[in-house]
Amino acid sequence: MQDIVLRDILYYLKNYKNIYKIIFTGGNSKNSPEYFFRKILKQNNIKIEIIDKNTPKINKFTFDNRSFTTISLTSPSNSANKSIGSNNHYKQKKEKDDKYTTFDFRVEQYKKVFKNFE
Repeated sequence: MQDIVLRDILYYLKNYKNIYKIIFTGGNSKNSPEYFFRKILKQNNIKIEIIDKNTPKINKFTFDNRSFTTISLTSPSNSANKSIGSNNHYKQKKEKDDKYTTFDFRVEQYKKVFKNFE
């Protein structure tokens, strides 16, 4: 990506009080939405803390006297298959069921997040 123009995410978080969770896909690689989001938090001296480092990764931060949760899901793109293949949870499932796929891994992960979404 080149010439990226970011929206003022902190403005939206401050003015839309019903936002309390932010979901990212694709991890924190350079030029990803999560990468830029973290950069904005850092520029504004907002600390983000790890709640769960397993996939999906869950973090928490406080802004404008409110607590927010971020959830990092595995990318839906095929390019993420390599990282899924090295994931211990995926390896254990695949060992028990040779028909278990990277797609199954994603669906399992996405269901966990979206079914519990309040």
